[in-house]
Amino acid sequence: MTTRRDFLKGTCATAAIGAVGGPSLLFSNSAYAAANGHDTVVHLFLRGGLDGLNLVVPIDGADRGFYEQARPNLAIAATGTYGALPLTLASGAGTGFGLHPAASGLRDLWNAGHLGIVHACGLLTSVTRSHFDAQLYIDLGTPGQQGIGSGWLARAMNAQPNLSGTEKIPALGVASRQPAGLLGSVQALTMGSPSDFALNAGAWSWQKIRPDSPAGFKGLNETLASLWGGSTPLELGGQRADSALKVVAQQTYAALPAGWPTSGFAQQLWTIAQSIQFNLGLHYATLDLGGWDTHDSQGTAGSGYHYYQNKIAELSQALSAFYAALDASGHASRVTVVVQSEFGRRVRANANGGTDHGYGNPVLVLGGPVNGRRFYGSWSGLDPEILSPHFGDVPVTTDHRRVLSEILFKRMGHTNLTPVFPGYGGYAPMGLVRDFGTLAKPAPALQQRLRAAGAPSRPSPSDEPDLIERLVQYAKELID
Repeated sequence: MTTRRDFLKGTCATAAIGAVGGPSLLFSNSAYAAANGHDTVVHLFLRGGLDGLNLVVPIDGADRGFYEQARPNLAIAATGTYGALPLTLASGAGTGFGLHPAASGLRDLWNAGHLGIVHACGLLTSVTRSHFDAQLYIDLGTPGQQGIGSGWLARAMNAQPNLSGTEKIPALGVASRQPAGLLGSVQALTMGSPSDFALNAGAWSWQKIRPDSPAGFKGLNETLASLWGGSTPLELGGQRADSALKVVAQQTYAALPAGWPTSGFAQQLWTIAQSIQFNLGLHYATLDLGGWDTHDSQGTAGSGYHYYQNKIAELSQALSAFYAALDASGHASRVTVVVQSEFGRRVRANANGGTDHGYGNPVLVLGGPVNGRRFYGSWSGLDPEILSPHFGDVPVTTDHRRVLSEILFKRMGHTNLTPVFPGYGGYAPMGLVRDFGTLAKPAPALQQRLRAAGAPSRPSPSDEPDLIERLVQYAKELID
């Protein structure tokens, strides 16, 4: 028989385990405690201008009629085999919107409460139909200004609070060259693929010391590493490069797991997932998925080949696999993914079976910290009279920096956002994500015990070790 004393001993043991394995056991709604003691933000840029109206589709009401009128041959059906996947609230009530039928993975994340969508988001203060200008404004975090010389992710990393200095890869760009968002950070690593991240120029046998190398042999890698002993900018850069090569080489990066999609994009997400799981101190990661410039032959949904349908399937399947992998390893509760494009596309289809450059667009936010299964922002509707002052486009009603600012403030610990987004003063939380350390509200009985132990109502990361100690002491007192 289990006695009250045994139960309290178990409670004390649980608190002690939490002190070793991670205090998030007390507050997380996940089946696992996050292995990392910090959050990670993953920024996914859909380059080319995502057609947001055919991803997040109006399925009823007046907007459905306006949508069908504007896109007689490109409209996603509201129902049927290839109809939009309805998005409902937790209550079961309809939202008036659905997802493209190829986005079943995203729909499942929505239903599980891990996906939120911000309506009509984008560059609120700078209107442009140039891919290059719009992308750079978002990468730099300075709409209308391109000469700042650093990206918003780099500035967020450079100003990141509570870094210990022991982080091996605090920021990662999964790309063949440094992403513009990471310009200005010497801590960021750019890596297209772990298997290709090596110095492998010249003859294979000369590259590095191998088991069958002659005695006393020194390869190119070892020779270069020995040259970086000084303090000149070149030598310091060489030291960082050599350190990065060694860190990546020491990790057990593996091939795609069984059941994962096999696209190059999925492989990049798998690289990020593993980098999070290796506990390398990864706070920021970024990657791209291009190919969204659908001026012609865009396609809709159905049997046979549909370009846009294939792109949505690629996006949805990879993000679903990414979340599942992090959830299974106990990391999802501290990872937030932001999915955005430089602008949306016109409401009205063109004569070439496609859509031209537009303005407002949905931004997807997914992850364990997200207050999902909700829409955020302001939706103006598709009435032509509303769209007319905006040249027939969906207007932007939410600055994309408002979304990023909330995540940086609530999840990453930034209390001063000016260094990250200079000149922006529009921080106003929408409730997109929960505060760090408050992933789920404890049950009333546990709340009383927490208060008795002197716990803060909203524990912060700095409170957690002390809180664990107080809980252990409180449990001991109850036992005695």
